[in-house]
Amino acid sequence: MTGASGDITFHYPPELFNLLVDVVPLLNRSKQDVLVFFRGAGVPDHMTSDLAIRLRATPKDINKYEMVRTVLERLNVKGEPALRERREVLRRVVDFASFDTCWPDDQLKAKGLVASIREVVNQKDAFTRMNNAREDERRTRLAEAQRVSAEKRERSSRIEAAKHELYSLFGTTTTAQNRGKMLEAALNNLFQAYGVLVHKAFHLVGEAGEGIIEQIDGIIELSGALYFVEMKWYRNPVGKPEISEHLVRLMSRAEVRGIFISASDYTEPAIHTVREFLQHKILILSTLQEIVHLLERQDDLGEFLVKKVQAAQIHKNPYFRPHDGEA
Repeated sequence: MTGASGDITFHYPPELFNLLVDVVPLLNRSKQDVLVFFRGAGVPDHMTSDLAIRLRATPKDINKYEMVRTVLERLNVKGEPALRERREVLRRVVDFASFDTCWPDDQLKAKGLVASIREVVNQKDAFTRMNNAREDERRTRLAEAQRVSAEKRERSSRIEAAKHELYSLFGTTTTAQNRGKMLEAALNNLFQAYGVLVHKAFHLVGEAGEGIIEQIDGIIELSGALYFVEMKWYRNPVGKPEISEHLVRLMSRAEVRGIFISASDYTEPAIHTVREFLQHKILILSTLQEIVHLLERQDDLGEFLVKKVQAAQIHKNPYFRPHDGEA
């Protein structure tokens, strides 16, 4: 018996009320015992005082059933303020075990009624437990939906911030080299917003004091594979020499693949070189314009790159543009 407002002790339903009216008189031999029963359950004297007066004045004019019905009705009418007393009355009946204290002729009937009350209580408790379980499940689902919604809002906010950072590059008047560095930061933040970034730009230093021997613009993960990302802001189309540098870097790593993102387009010799290289390593080509187009369409960056990888693997097309031909 819980404290929920759906608890049968909050207000005795008719079936339970009538069972209690029938059984309490049987559990108490005398009329005075009935008053003692209710007093023991915490029922205040002002709810039974008039019954006590009538019992002393004209004991034959009042019976145990009338007394029990009157007190239970008063407890029901009180509502929540009498919740504790109703619970205690019900507990005392459900836990009743000494049927030898009943009149011999009443013992079997009392046992049957107590058993019926226990069944009602057990059924209600089971129903309440099922309701509580459903409510817990509903709250869990709601909390999960709220968490997912909050994550989506946070992700959208991060993507929007990264998008503005990327767009701002087109209006800057800085040098191409500085703009390239800014492009690294902007795209890395974009990869991070989409949840694919593994490591932002970093450089490797030679062990023999050579200084910086290699610059890595970023590393992302797609479908369990690692990709070194090269980002360039060239004025002219990327040619074979620039692509070759990235290919050499990939060949020195056993399992790493590559992504080349350029603010400009690619020359045919560069695309051909990458296509021939596909028999050794996966390298895909993309332009900044494609990324901007993707952001304007609110597409998923990870899915976009996976389509490019699949085109390179299946069709030997390292420069597949998923959005070509779309309105």
